[in-house]
Amino acid sequence: MAGDGRSRPNILVTGTPGTGKTTTCSLLADATQLRHINVGDLVKAKNLHEGWDEEFECHIINEELVCDEMEDMMEDGGNIVDYHGCDFFPEHWFDRVVVLQTDNSVLHDRLSSRGYMGVKLTNNIECEIFQVLLEEARSSYAEDIVIPLHSNCVEDMSSNVAMLTDWINNWGQS
Repeated sequence: MAGDGRSRPNILVTGTPGTGKTTTCSLLADATQLRHINVGDLVKAKNLHEGWDEEFECHIINEELVCDEMEDMMEDGGNIVDYHGCDFFPEHWFDRVVVLQTDNSVLHDRLSSRGYMGVKLTNNIECEIFQVLLEEARSSYAEDIVIPLHSNCVEDMSSNVAMLTDWINNWGQS
């Protein structure tokens, strides 16, 4: 066994909105039988926020409440956590941190089709251009567990899920 004595690993899948986190996590959960924890959905369902940000049209999450809510699940292992931020989660929770990355033209189209406009669209595109989430992951977790993966098309997602499924199936073996 690896990672704090857990029998199954915990994986964080992060990246700018629109990079394919939720789709990738859903496919990975189906392939591995790990639990998919969509932090955005958890925040809404359990009211783990401090209101609504009008400018960015999203909840202002309470990071401490989110971590408290997830603590027991994470200690048990076997989770795929899906969220666009990562620096507030305890480092010991994760055995692998995946940062999905998407070409700006593809990302622009995905976000525009979701109705992102103005400052929300610009901010997310700039985050991807400047690799904000990759830098956040690298500064928050051991470099050897952080892996950036391209997520531009269905083929990329399939390849990523296959590679991560293989990693999960071999996790903890010497």
